[in-house]
Amino acid sequence: MAFSPRLTGLIDALKCMPGVGQKSAQRIAFHLLERDRSGAASLSDALKSAVESIGHCKRCRMLTENELCAICESSGRDVQQLCVVESPADVMALEDATGYRGLYFVLMGHLSPLDGIGPAELGLDMLEARLAEGEVSELIIATNPTVEGDATAHYLSDLAERNGVNASRIAHGVPLGGELEYVDGGTLSHAFYGRRAVNEGR
Repeated sequence: MAFSPRLTGLIDALKCMPGVGQKSAQRIAFHLLERDRSGAASLSDALKSAVESIGHCKRCRMLTENELCAICESSGRDVQQLCVVESPADVMALEDATGYRGLYFVLMGHLSPLDGIGPAELGLDMLEARLAEGEVSELIIATNPTVEGDATAHYLSDLAERNGVNASRIAHGVPLGGELEYVDGGTLSHAFYGRRAVNEGR
């Protein structure tokens, strides 16, 4: 059965979201059009506004509509601790699950040479410049426990060592192959505070 062009366009647009395939996109589209048109209009307005106004913090690369995000602007954060994560979702997960009061740097991914993602794409020149400023005394590496996350963590530990900064990595508690945004708060908190020095045991 052929749907109307606009309905088909809506379904196709919804499939851009992670985990949403053809059937899920159809269900969402039908729900919005049949039962929640005001919600659909609100969602449309919020998406349009977000896409037009949200960019990256020039200090940590977190998503924000301002030059600096709220965390970087806060005077109550510990500038000596810098936690490196793969995505903005990881920042939110750590903020919700831990009492961490330091700052962040968001890579927006991980090293993956096969996909053309190297140090430049992750903003590691920005990170190195930040470490060279001398304020940071501990680099907390909170990359995901995947092959790519491990490779990225190794690169980050070398970067910290070159700049005379201690490096630690969150360890036990996070399942191998898991992603931080899907780990429950208690497990994530335990892993965060159970971090160990990167060079420990070498």
